[in-house]
Amino acid sequence: MKARIPGANNGQSQAAMLKQVQKMQEDMANFQAEFEEREFTAAAGGGIVEVTMTGNHEMKKITIDPEAVDPEDIEMLEDYIVIAVNDVVKKIAQTQESEMGAITGGLNIPGLF
Repeated sequence: MKARIPGANNGQSQAAMLKQVQKMQEDMANFQAEFEEREFTAAAGGGIVEVTMTGNHEMKKITIDPEAVDPEDIEMLEDYIVIAVNDVVKKIAQTQESEMGAITGGLNIPGLF
């Protein structure tokens, strides 16, 4: 016994749906490849520390304002580095989620990212 799907009287509806899914997969693959190459930057301490990463979380650069380097207070500088790294990781995740949502039409596809 075949299940009846409303609006799917012939193979054309299924073929159109399959074509849409294939297009979405292609768009997602293209997005992921481009996203991994993009660079994201975050700063901490009013710009004392700046961290740049790619979309696949590869750190590209850390910039530290020389005026901020106090040999007596290395802990503060370390804290700023941690804050900047965590902020750029969050920025990457939020951007990826919102931009991928535009491609998938808001579908939540488990295990995608």
